[in-house]
Amino acid sequence: MADALTPSPQRSLAPLEPLRRDSAVDQAWPAAAQPVAERLDAPCFAALDLGTNNCRLLIATAVGKGFRIVEAYSRIVRLGDGLSRTGRLDAAAMARAMAALRVCADRMRRRNVVKVRAVATQACRAAENGAAFVADVARETGLELHIIEPEEEARLSVAGCLNLLDFSASAALVVDVGGGSTELSWVDLTDRAFRAAPGLANMPIRAWISAPVGVVTLAERFPEPVPASTAWFRAMVEHVKAEIGAFGGADSFRPVFEAGGAQLIGTSGAITSLAGMHLGLKRYERAKVDGLWLLRTDCEAAADKLMALDVEARAAEPCIGRDRADLVLAGAAILQAVQELWPCERVRVADRGLREGILLSLVAENAARSGRRRRRRRHGGSKSP
Repeated sequence: MADALTPSPQRSLAPLEPLRRDSAVDQAWPAAAQPVAERLDAPCFAALDLGTNNCRLLIATAVGKGFRIVEAYSRIVRLGDGLSRTGRLDAAAMARAMAALRVCADRMRRRNVVKVRAVATQACRAAENGAAFVADVARETGLELHIIEPEEEARLSVAGCLNLLDFSASAALVVDVGGGSTELSWVDLTDRAFRAAPGLANMPIRAWISAPVGVVTLAERFPEPVPASTAWFRAMVEHVKAEIGAFGGADSFRPVFEAGGAQLIGTSGAITSLAGMHLGLKRYERAKVDGLWLLRTDCEAAADKLMALDVEARAAEPCIGRDRADLVLAGAAILQAVQELWPCERVRVADRGLREGILLSLVAENAARSGRRRRRRRHGGSKSP
């Protein structure tokens, strides 16, 4: 497998005045990841993910081999609206995405961001005008989006979930449910080198698949009836099972799953919404959701509760909101399809993924570059990068 974590070309953004501490970040992240006021002048890294449904940004400072978040931003832009029907990005969808990207560019300029990696996924991969939109983004915002392949998307998502792996299991299946596609990655947790030192360079992903179905594409293919019906939900589950069930590249893991020796990790807004519903949260709290273990029956009960609500009632749920109200059941159907094909008693919820994987790769690259500089200085060589 090729190294999917090689950084894409990066682009400098003109500096602006320092940004005041954003108190909203304190509510979005647990204590270990909250911004630190005295470090506002510290060099920062930025990871931006433009997906089919969301535009998400993380800005962080390096802390050892990891990072500390100093600012987070997320906006549902529905870039892939109508894409499955027309094969093109819609003008209104591109305008929404461009507005969010301008906000991201402004926030990165206001922080002391020294390195940026911005990626685009399924919507830009699939659209006839995806490359043209990326070029427009560069001209208008100064951000250079790199359209990544599904394999890289899967690897970055697994990298972002490293801290959630349970090494009492023999294997893990990481499911990243996006707006336009779903990536599944099977990880060998018995690999000795990985168990001794889990990291980006030695992730034992033995099989992966990118299914061309996500919450947006599935919801468009199966318009929700009024009221929502069990037959409609079941049709979505069966469609997803047909998309991923024929894949045989991970068959060597089936005995592990059948014996109860595997772990399932689910990362997506739809899955975190199910977790919030299960917990009965009055407002979304990442610290309570990220890393939560849900029984399969818990997931099914949350989906049943959502089925009993109409779209307006779902929109009123604090962990769902209006932007996700018509998509969350599609996400629940994708998760149920995976659970039926690859049975696990529990799923671990991940409010993390691709962006965190990007940040880890940037931190690792920076540490390696710093190490080379120190070695050159010790040996009296050139001090240039």
